[in-house]
Amino acid sequence: MTDGLRLTVDGVGHRYGGLQVLHGISLTAEPGEVMVLVGPSGCGKSTLLGIMGGMLAPSEGAVRCAGDVPPDCLNALTYVFQDFSLLPWRTVAGNVALVLEDRLSRTACAARVAEVLALTGLTDFATAWPRQLSGGMRQRVGIARALAVRPACLLLDEPLSALDAQTRDLLLEEFASLITAAGTTTVYVTHNLAEAVRLGHQIVVLSRRPGQVRDVVRVDRPLAERRAADPDLMALEQRLWRMIRDDAAVAERERIDASD
Repeated sequence: MTDGLRLTVDGVGHRYGGLQVLHGISLTAEPGEVMVLVGPSGCGKSTLLGIMGGMLAPSEGAVRCAGDVPPDCLNALTYVFQDFSLLPWRTVAGNVALVLEDRLSRTACAARVAEVLALTGLTDFATAWPRQLSGGMRQRVGIARALAVRPACLLLDEPLSALDAQTRDLLLEEFASLITAAGTTTVYVTHNLAEAVRLGHQIVVLSRRPGQVRDVVRVDRPLAERRAADPDLMALEQRLWRMIRDDAAVAERERIDASD
């Protein structure tokens, strides 16, 4: 087993007022692995991620962290959202440095920024402004900023959903390389089942609201060996869709009824 942080969810449920959104969730994100959360719209994936990251207190149950945190870690649990959240008045390097400036010396900060820009292929764009970058490049800056704090666990909430399909496919390959190189425990929320089978060591399928664990599917193939047109991965994607399809149809009808 890889050294690192283990994140355990034990009997977690959550309510918003009288609305039960999660019920009886028990999971373990293993050190150095990627856990992907999938399920129909409204099943509580992002809520569960928020609870795992400590942004929300569960109504029932608990989340526990155990294991090793890197000695140079500045933030054990770090988020990447679908919104790039870059400051337009700061350069690429300045946006990455934002999370380091009050924690490291100027020299150490510059070295750490240079390191993660190189890791994410952004060195040549260090002095560029966010408005000069494509959507994919802006999201790459968000990833670099998250990695700069050397997190023990990386929490990603649909980070590629705002991108076009071509850019998303390119960034998926980069994600796989970055996650493998960093060895960071990762929890990844997505609606996209192709992303799930490309990145997940374990794929957690949630039912429609209240979200419960319907199945946990393990994918033991190394991330570096997974390709978009791989027939085994495509078959797994179809298997996941068969699990989710009926719940997704009901969730969509409920959404339409609520908007009438």
